[in-house]
Amino acid sequence: MPAPATEARRAAVLGSPIAHSLSPVLHRAAYDRLGLDGWTYDRFDVDEAALPGFFAELGPEWAGLSLTMPLKRAVIPLLDGISETAAAIETVNTVVFTEDGRRVGDNTDVPGMVAALRERGIEQVDTAAVLGAGATASSALAALARICTGEVVAYVRSEARAAEMRQWGERLEVEVRTADWADAAEALHFPLVVATTPAGTTDALAAAVPERPATLFDVLYEPWPTTLAARWSMYGGAVVGGLDLLVHQAVLQVEQMTGRAPAPVEAMRKAGEQALAARH
Repeated sequence: MPAPATEARRAAVLGSPIAHSLSPVLHRAAYDRLGLDGWTYDRFDVDEAALPGFFAELGPEWAGLSLTMPLKRAVIPLLDGISETAAAIETVNTVVFTEDGRRVGDNTDVPGMVAALRERGIEQVDTAAVLGAGATASSALAALARICTGEVVAYVRSEARAAEMRQWGERLEVEVRTADWADAAEALHFPLVVATTPAGTTDALAAAVPERPATLFDVLYEPWPTTLAARWSMYGGAVVGGLDLLVHQAVLQVEQMTGRAPAPVEAMRKAGEQALAARH
C-alpha cells in the first residue's frame, strides 16, 4: 500500500519529450478535489540514459511516478516488482513507492482503455481492428483481450511489426491477424477501430470513413480532433479520444499513489479539457 494520503508527498511524470504532457493538470486537479494540499505533481524531461540516475536521487517523500515514452520498458529493471498486467505486455506506465520502500510497477493504460470504452457503452465487441504496432498497440491488444470475443486485425507497415503483433496476440491469448497498412481503409468498417499511431499517420484514411461508422478509439489527445476523428464524428460514429484514455489511466494512478478512491474523474476531465482549450 502507498503511504498515507495525509502526508505531504511528491509525484511526477517522466518522459522525453514531456512539455506537452497533461498529466500534471489531471493529477493536480485530483489533489485539489481530494484536499491533498501538501501533494505536488511535476514533470521532468528524462530519457532512458538518465533514468537510473533520476531513480537514485529519489527520497522518501516520493509517492509515485507516471511514465511515458521512451521509458515504459526501460524502467522495468529498476523496479522491485510489476503487476500481472504490466508483465503481460512488458510495459509500465505507473510506479508506486510503498511504505516499506519497494518500487512497484503497473500499467493503467490497459484498464484505462477498457474504462474509457465502457463509459461510451462499449462492453463487448465481436471483432476489432488496430491501426499501428507500437507499445500502445500492445496495450490495446491487452484491453481487447478483455472485451473482444473474436478476431483482432492489426494493420501494420512491415512484416517485422506484423510478427510482433502476432506474438503479442499469442501471449495475450487474442486471435490476431495482421494486414498491410496499404489496406488500412478496410479497418474503418469494423465495429471497433483503435488508432494507436502518431499524429498525422491516419489523416489520409479520413476520406475512406464509411457512411455509417461504428466506434473509433483514437489514442491521441493533441492535436484534437484528429482528421480521422473529425470525419468519423461528422458521419455520426462514436468517438473515444486520447483525453478519455488519459483521464481514466490517471484516475487509477491517483488512486494507487494516494490511497484515496474513488478519484474525482469529472474534475480531472474538466481540467484536461480546459487545458487543451487554452492551448488552442
